[in-house]
Amino acid sequence: MIVAMQDRASEEQIQYVIDQLVRMGFEVHRSTGALKTVLGGVGSQTDFDTREIEMLAGVQEVHRITSPYRLAGRNFRPEGTIVKFANGLEIGGKNIVVMAGPCSVESREQLFTVSEQIAQAGARVLRGGAFKPRSSPYSFQGLGLEGLKLLREAGDRFNLLVISEVMEISQIELMLPYIDIFQVGARNMQNFNLLRELGKVRKPILLKRGISATFEELLCSAEYVLAGGNYEVILCERGIRTFETYTRNTMDISAIPIIHKLSHLPMTADPSHGTGRRDKVAPMARASVAAGADALLIEVHHQPDKALSDGAQSLYPQQFADLMGEIRMIAPAVGRTIA
Repeated sequence: MIVAMQDRASEEQIQYVIDQLVRMGFEVHRSTGALKTVLGGVGSQTDFDTREIEMLAGVQEVHRITSPYRLAGRNFRPEGTIVKFANGLEIGGKNIVVMAGPCSVESREQLFTVSEQIAQAGARVLRGGAFKPRSSPYSFQGLGLEGLKLLREAGDRFNLLVISEVMEISQIELMLPYIDIFQVGARNMQNFNLLRELGKVRKPILLKRGISATFEELLCSAEYVLAGGNYEVILCERGIRTFETYTRNTMDISAIPIIHKLSHLPMTADPSHGTGRRDKVAPMARASVAAGADALLIEVHHQPDKALSDGAQSLYPQQFADLMGEIRMIAPAVGRTIA
């Protein structure tokens, strides 16, 4: 159930409505905008009368929600979610945020070289894998804790926030001191136990769409995090599996405006995994900005031919700098700027 309170409804009226929803058996989630408060009642109750709430003081309207993603749906926060960070950076607002860096942290020299170059080009978030989920057990699996420490050090040195992938529940506590955003990869989009635990964390979560996931499945996965009380969720389109083999995945640009219609959550595009080809990353990044992406996630390596993972889809630093110049020209055409 979604309960929209009247503009400037008093705190006493809002609390009374919350109490009544709890009495009816709902778990209540509150979203407060500039003028209006929206209450989301989550539960399995089906035999309730919406008029019980509609007649309460301060209530503007009540909607019975049949969608399985009640908190991730646009109705819960019609104005959209803006994820804010302590340094003033925002994802989901007017500015487009670019996250960049190597697929995996390989060494101090590699990470600091790339970090300096992406920062100079205008990136605001450093991405890098400390733990790497690989298809083969014989492939490079990441540096673990050492990689996390290097990410934090590089982020602080070049004034970048840090995002890295969490693969299992046991890594959450280990990663907390070192990263600013937890990334949940495509393989773990439906790892519901992990998502439940991340719902208890008070740091933003970037949730990638699975390789064969529908929009509803992606939003239902986000619902697990939101239901835990963590409303700072960022969604990401990173390509889906189709019958086409020319590219690593098929980059579904249409997901960006569709998710924006269905959900209030910010939407990120990852053209590196979306195509798996260095020569296709820039065109898909430009298209994503034009389609309304709130952020971009791009792999950059100073020596991609020697990269230990995903070198074929990593941009050279100069290619990344050129791309940043291009999207700075595209962004104003859709009413945006680059953060």
